[in-house]
Amino acid sequence: MQESPLVNLLSIPENIKKIIYTACRTCYSADYPINIWDKDVDDEKILKLIDKVLSSGHYSTVEHCQIVFSVSGVSRACTHQIVRHRHMSFSQKSQRYVTEKGQFEYIVPPTVKDTEMEKEFVQFMGQISEFYGKMIEKGIPAEDARYVLPNAATSSMVVSLNLRELIHLANLRICTKAQKEIRTTVKQMCELVTEKEPWLSKYLVPKCKKLGYCDEFSSCGYMPTK
Repeated sequence: MQESPLVNLLSIPENIKKIIYTACRTCYSADYPINIWDKDVDDEKILKLIDKVLSSGHYSTVEHCQIVFSVSGVSRACTHQIVRHRHMSFSQKSQRYVTEKGQFEYIVPPTVKDTEMEKEFVQFMGQISEFYGKMIEKGIPAEDARYVLPNAATSSMVVSLNLRELIHLANLRICTKAQKEIRTTVKQMCELVTEKEPWLSKYLVPKCKKLGYCDEFSSCGYMPTK
């Protein structure tokens, strides 16, 4: 039984602010991008321009920054939600080629944990594992035996995305209306990035903070609805 997502930051551009600044300045300058890149510019000026451009909604300038994470210990239910996002790349543990040995790891949803249903849930995961193991013993290929594995089974993946998509991911998935597991996962992703680049914390927020209101069908009440 896995307790929480395990998220690690594998790669982020070292000069992320300068990359974005160069992209922003290029849009409004007759100078060559390489000359803009080579100029010494203080952080305050860089951040002032970035904020001005992003506040105007010109997010194409942050698409040049690719960030890579490893994500483990999350349910297939969670990864199914993550892979729906566009402009992201994924390399995920395959249930075709990786044969589970013994009890597979799984996630118990928080609404089940510490309730009268948890014991039955755990027992059921054990029954599935036993049946899966029996299929493998009988010569059923893992790619077919996996049909009985539940959404609760854990998975691992390498995820890469540009900064624009990370901001979009945060806007949608840190929202309290998102399911807790993906909310926790995306929060960890954002926290790892803001540890390296604290200035990004104002952008990696629920969309209501960005919009100033809630546009969900059902609001949590944190922000007024439109």
